[in-house]
Order: sequence, then C-alpha cells, then structure tokens
Amino acid sequence: MTETTAPVAETPVETPVETSVVPAAAVDEKAPVAETKTPAPETKTTEAAPPAEAAPVADTPAAAPAETPAPVSAAPKLTIHPEVIPNAELAAEEAKDNKRYTPFINPKPDCNPPKVEAITAEQETKYAELLTYIEKLESVPVSTEKGAEAKPLDDEEKMWLTRECLLRYLRATKWNVANAKKRVEGTLTWRREYGVREHTGDYISPELETGKMYTLGFDNDARPCIYLNPGRQNTEKGPRQVHALVFMLERVIDIMGPGQETLALLIDFKSATSSTSPSVGQGREVLNILQMHYPERLGRALIINIPWFVSLFFKAINPFIDPLTREKLIFNEDLRKYVPADQLDIKFGGDSNFEYQNPKYWPEILRIAGERRAAYTARWKELGSKVGTSEVVLRGGKSSVDEVAEEVAKMAMD
Repeated sequence: MTETTAPVAETPVETPVETSVVPAAAVDEKAPVAETKTPAPETKTTEAAPPAEAAPVADTPAAAPAETPAPVSAAPKLTIHPEVIPNAELAAEEAKDNKRYTPFINPKPDCNPPKVEAITAEQETKYAELLTYIEKLESVPVSTEKGAEAKPLDDEEKMWLTRECLLRYLRATKWNVANAKKRVEGTLTWRREYGVREHTGDYISPELETGKMYTLGFDNDARPCIYLNPGRQNTEKGPRQVHALVFMLERVIDIMGPGQETLALLIDFKSATSSTSPSVGQGREVLNILQMHYPERLGRALIINIPWFVSLFFKAINPFIDPLTREKLIFNEDLRKYVPADQLDIKFGGDSNFEYQNPKYWPEILRIAGERRAAYTARWKELGSKVGTSEVVLRGGKSSVDEVAEEVAKMAMD
C-alpha cells in the first residue's frame, strides 16, 4: 500500500459519547418510597351469647390470610461515574495542527457490539457447575513450578472471574466443565507467574517509543483496535516485547464498552524486514498466550502488505493456530470495510490523520484505561465483590434482568 498524505479536514475536538448505560436503579435521585398505609384501628365487638338450648355449633376455622407475594428485590443502586473526557489541552493542539495525537475514547454511535447468542439450559447448568467450583476455590499456585506455594485469590483475581470470563473458557473448551476448571486455574497461575499486574507503564513505554504498537479507534462492531507496525521495531528481541503486547491487551480490555468482549488487530508489514519481524518462536509464544489465556478475545485480525518472508512465517505457525482463530485472519483487504474511515489511521487507508508521539499518546491511554478500570472496580465492590458478576453491568451497561424488567414494563403500558 502506497502511503499518501491527502489533505485532511480539521479534526474536531472529540465530544465524549455516553456509552456507559447505567442500570435503571443507578440514578442520583432517591427511589420513591412506597406509601405505607396505617391499618385502621380494630373495632372490638361484643359477641352475642347463643340462644338457650341452641345446638352447639362446630368451630369454623379462620380463613387463612391471603398470601402476600414476595417483594421483588430492587437492583442495587450504583454510583454514576463520570464519563472519560478528552484532554482539553491536547484536543486544542490537535485542532490547531489538524492531526490526532491521542486515542479515541468511544466508538462511533452507530457501531455496536455483535449480539451474543443466548446459552441453552444445558449450558447454563454447566456454567453454574463451574461457578460453584470457582466460588469454593481458595487458592492457586504462584507459579507453574512443581511444589510452588499456593496463595488465596485476592480481590483483583476475583474481579477477573466474571460471568463472561467463565463462559469464554467454557466455549473455548467446547463446554467441557472439567477442562474449563483446569484452564481457568491455569490462567490464574500464569497471570501471577507472568507478572501481568506488575508490568507498569514506565516499564513498557520504551517498547512503544516509535509507535510500533498502539490502540486507536474502534471497528464497525465497536471493538477497540490494536495497531502493530513491525517495521518500526526499536528494541532487541526479548521478553519485554511480548510483555508490551500483553500490557496493551489488558489496556484495551479496560476500555471496552458494555457488551464488548473482543478486540481487533490491525497489522501492517510495510517497511518490515526479516530482522524486525517476529521470529517463529515469538509467534508461537504469542499464539499460546492468546489462545490459552485470552480465549474468545480476538474478534478479527486484519493484515496488510505481507512480504514473502512473512508469508513463510504464517505458514510455519499455521499448524499451531486454532481453527476458530484462523477463520478470523483477513489478509490484504480494504480496512475501511471493517473500521469507520474517520477512526482508521490514515496510514492504514483511513481518514484519521494520526501521528504517534509517545510523550503525548502514552500518558493519555494510561489515563483513559485507568479511569475506566477505576469505575469498573467501584461497581464490582458496590455489587458485593462477587465472583461471577456480569461484565456488562461492571462496564456500566444493563443486566439481562434490567432489560427483561423494561420489556415487561413496556408490555404493561401497551
């Protein structure tokens, strides 16, 4: 693809789009209290004596009081967290320079996550079995070494164990509960051993100084997009290169909106050489991490400008790619078919005149992801800090219970 710099319309200051749909009960106003009627005072009457020599009358049992239906528990009130807003100073600079230096905060209003197919009654039973097992899970090893110390799950790990997380592992294991148990425990141990939570922005930043990897915009299905530019490789092959990819995966998961579970990868091999491209060993390591510890997270991978040595690379790792993952790989197509042009990097064929400058970009993506993560955590705590909480609600959306209640209310009005 030949890179051209066409005149680009001035980038407007981004107005945040409200994506956090708060449950019906989560409002600032206090819910109206139902009026309690004071019962009328009981009037005592004097029972008349029975007539003389009247035949005894059999006692008539008192009628049982009508059963009062159990009250429907109201959804818990959740704090309304302010939406993440653009950095005003950087937005003004972007408008002046007719460029974009920062991530998009939200997908376009007409881009929505794909509908998730409802699970069957049998699958719900299997989910309940897995959830019960996880609720009783007291500890997991801190590493994969034989005889490694086991430690209790902390709140971060429990919060990771959402309903959707467990369902992703069940789907990845074709609904084999025993295998799903092993996979979930294996990932908990891997996250500890790999140091997923210990890798900081300062540690990762040197890997991203040239813009070889960044997240920008959302695709047509509201998936956050991770861009990879192997031709901008700036470091020697080593563990931190893969750490950086895992760090970015975690950040795009943080910024996902309600109902979104997957991401999009956009990879441009333009200017890449055999020395800057990932080795087969690195490719296998990344595949293993994605397939074992981030199951059902890849929505699609869009790959362009593939040189001959990269074709050989894909042939070499093809046997290790899961068939479902392989179906999501799309080669050398017009990316505007999959990503709105105004959120697609101009160097990938879009209209967004994005220029990666690490000092401007990096603090912003950390801020945006951090604010979204803080709101997610606060909701989890308000909902009781429970394993199996829905990610939809944690991201500020409506639970299925809320949606059913709204439908019932609409039917009643009709």
